[in-house]
Amino acid sequence: MCDLCGDVEHDANVSRRRFLGAGAVALATFGGAAWAADPPKPGSPPPRNAIAPGDALKRIMEGNARYAANNPTERDFSASRAQLAQSQYPIASILSCADSRVVPDIVFDQSPGDLFVCRVAGNIVNPDLLASFEYGQLVLGSPLIFVLGHSSCGAVDAAIKVVQTKAVLPGHLPELITALKPAVIVAEKTAKGGNLLDNAIAENVRRQVARLKNSAPVVQKAYRDKKIDIAGGVYDIATGKITLV
Repeated sequence: MCDLCGDVEHDANVSRRRFLGAGAVALATFGGAAWAADPPKPGSPPPRNAIAPGDALKRIMEGNARYAANNPTERDFSASRAQLAQSQYPIASILSCADSRVVPDIVFDQSPGDLFVCRVAGNIVNPDLLASFEYGQLVLGSPLIFVLGHSSCGAVDAAIKVVQTKAVLPGHLPELITALKPAVIVAEKTAKGGNLLDNAIAENVRRQVARLKNSAPVVQKAYRDKKIDIAGGVYDIATGKITLV
């Protein structure tokens, strides 16, 4: 089975070797950096994101509650620009779908600099995004990774059509669908009630969370050492609410 996309027919050995090799070079390159995740020097204040993973999750979910209630925090964006030009301390790294209706900073009601957001259709883990989350943990000190799926996901719906009708898609779309098909297949076999699209969307979030938890070497170790937590949820476009899965 491919560790990257979850498909039993996809051999990713070559891609994996290339990714791990590139990862080793990247870690060596960043080796001299002052990691935001390192303990602060004596007498210096801790970075603003030096909070427990559970507190980070609580903050973004409270932000979503404000957004869903149409009561977002009023902000003076100009006040923090000079500070943001010097550094960033995101409290969470977000894996989100590229859907134009889903804007993590808004739906979590967070300010610029609070979220380290990576977006791709279908909110799936791939080597490039995984490297970004490694950077978010090692360099920026982000204590939480959150996988954000959403209702009416076109990418998951396309994967359902491919599974059910053997539809053939153009360009690079088949590669995206390959990564989503396992969630559709599991949802078809195990779902008890509800519609297939909603069940597959939630299952895909759970699969991406599980994949991140087992993504060696950086994210897996940080999770096992309890330096970070990894969670996921589904955003309902109609209500604005995020439900943890």
